[in-house]
Amino acid sequence: MAGTNPEQIVNPLNQKLLADFKVGVDNVIFSVDTAHNRLLALLVKRQEDPFCHHWSLPGTLVRQGESLEDAAYRTLAEKIKVKNLYLEQLYTFGRPKRNAREAVNSYGVRYLSVSYFALVRFEDAQLIADNVSGIAWHPIKETPLLAFDHQEILAYGHRRLRNKLEYSPVAFDVLPQMFTLNDLYQLYTTVIGENFSDYSNFRARLLKLGFLSDTGIKVSRGAGRPASLYKFDAEAFAPFKDKPLVFI
Repeated sequence: MAGTNPEQIVNPLNQKLLADFKVGVDNVIFSVDTAHNRLLALLVKRQEDPFCHHWSLPGTLVRQGESLEDAAYRTLAEKIKVKNLYLEQLYTFGRPKRNAREAVNSYGVRYLSVSYFALVRFEDAQLIADNVSGIAWHPIKETPLLAFDHQEILAYGHRRLRNKLEYSPVAFDVLPQMFTLNDLYQLYTTVIGENFSDYSNFRARLLKLGFLSDTGIKVSRGAGRPASLYKFDAEAFAPFKDKPLVFI
């Protein structure tokens, strides 16, 4: 064709094929065992290849006509009972060959994982044993080597949880309605680490922010002085929403 630059002619045979994806969801569910100051993650033991008998995050492939969120809730409903479970989308993992199934299929199918995460109250979370062989809470510091790239997903979820404590009231969702400042401090040190703040500074700065109300009730634990019980005031917290808290 007159006037056509040969470099502008695209040969369809030279174009790269589009990726064919299967989409799954993987859930990173955390809980804080306040009695033993442990951050826990919910894991399940796989009963089929690949990675048969290895621990993994609770997950599933998305079904026809099913939303990602519905798939995430469906797989969790089969494994855990908890009131007011809130899932938040974490990240999408989709690098080539992240899933061992890609090495054995001859159709070039890639496996994409959309991950979700949540923090639930340990005392209220009931694990479902029916039709599930191998489901348990594992301390973050003692997790086994996980299937697929779930170690990476779990680590990413842990970082998100630590960051989330800086700007959201998620900590108060897993504490009792009334709690001591030491209860709150122990939760933060369990999730973030013991070096984030000393207790005296934590207590002084937290009370100065003004979103905790003293109930006037005291509780005795051990030989020390009785400790005051506090409540979280959501209305007073509103000005701090989405802003890093100064005691972190």
